[in-house]
Amino acid sequence: MILSDFLVIGAGIIGINVARELKNLFPDTRVILIEKEKGCGAHASTRNSGVLHAGFYYSSDSLKAKFTRNGNKLLTEYCDFNQIPVNKCGKLVVAKDLSEHHNLDELLKRGRANRIELEDITEDEAVSIEPRVKTCGRAIYSPTTSSVNPHKVMRSMVCDAVKTGVEVHRGVCFLRKTVRGILTSSGTYQAGYIVNTAGLYADSIAREFGFSRNYRILPFKGLYLYSDEPVGSIQTNIYPVPNLRNPFLGVHFTITVDGNTKIGPTAIPAFWRENYHGLDGFNFRELVDIFTREVCLVASSTFDFKKLALEEFNKYRRLRMVSLASSLVKGVKTKHYKRWGVPGIRAQLVDIKAQKLEMDFVVEGDNKSIHILNAVSPGFTCSIPFSKYICKEINQRGKNESSDSCRGTWH
Repeated sequence: MILSDFLVIGAGIIGINVARELKNLFPDTRVILIEKEKGCGAHASTRNSGVLHAGFYYSSDSLKAKFTRNGNKLLTEYCDFNQIPVNKCGKLVVAKDLSEHHNLDELLKRGRANRIELEDITEDEAVSIEPRVKTCGRAIYSPTTSSVNPHKVMRSMVCDAVKTGVEVHRGVCFLRKTVRGILTSSGTYQAGYIVNTAGLYADSIAREFGFSRNYRILPFKGLYLYSDEPVGSIQTNIYPVPNLRNPFLGVHFTITVDGNTKIGPTAIPAFWRENYHGLDGFNFRELVDIFTREVCLVASSTFDFKKLALEEFNKYRRLRMVSLASSLVKGVKTKHYKRWGVPGIRAQLVDIKAQKLEMDFVVEGDNKSIHILNAVSPGFTCSIPFSKYICKEINQRGKNESSDSCRGTWH
């Protein structure tokens, strides 16, 4: 039996920051972080785009809006302090025709509401920033969008957590909750408080504690195509105007921290939670469960899931990906895009009652446990302030432990 005051399940960037913040808040407690993989951040935390988002996509009443602006600032400062390279290359959001100007205005409105630094610029001004860009009449420029190497950020944060006294137990897989505690592949853990930051498995773990009744994870595979053009061929990130009714941003150009270019990502529905390559990680039970959920979305979702799925599967074709990217930038040629990057899986939450994708972070908990159910993009950017928020909620719920009405959900 392994005893602790706090047990954090899942050592991605949120789990690492929550564990470190708990140790800072309660220095005399034992904080244990368990991770089923041999290394920390093996999934979304190191398989993401590496973009530090500015925060203008999100409605002002959302948790994403609340934390992205400050998260960008804090993570940039963290990288600068720890001498982790940051490519402060900015971002252009471009319009393909006049019909998209309305959504440009909406993004500017959200940016102002979220106090984000944005510039409403002309087509000529956009070209002065990036000579190869294509846009209709105008564009938005975000000077605070930047890029980092997620692996370097994770390694640094894990070292910081260990230095503060967090115990990181790698290769330990959560199995189930029992009357004696938390049964894992390495024995039973008992803890005063449980924090579930398990990403792709957060919903299934939450159900062991009586949460996530109306939510399930629906995995989406993200792939990027890398350019072999010289470093600096494109100067800034270039994004299309997004469909604000779903959480995906469309195929875009990302400039990596070392100045290379990639296009993507896809948002292809996956068939099991770790469906990265071929049959790797195949799980028949997950296949049946997720496929059934996808069929239900095709039949009755509040958005056109069938259309979305068909469009995304078509992006497995390099020609299709390059074609979509060529609407944003001049001189894009298929011959320069031959190498696929490492795939990532987006742990997207679905409200199974409303049959809709959750757009915001979703957290449920009580005075014994808390469960981060939806921490998708920009979760990496938001990781520092979002983790502080989670720890404040834990602290407050600890103070309210005697209350019978402390169980709840926050969005």
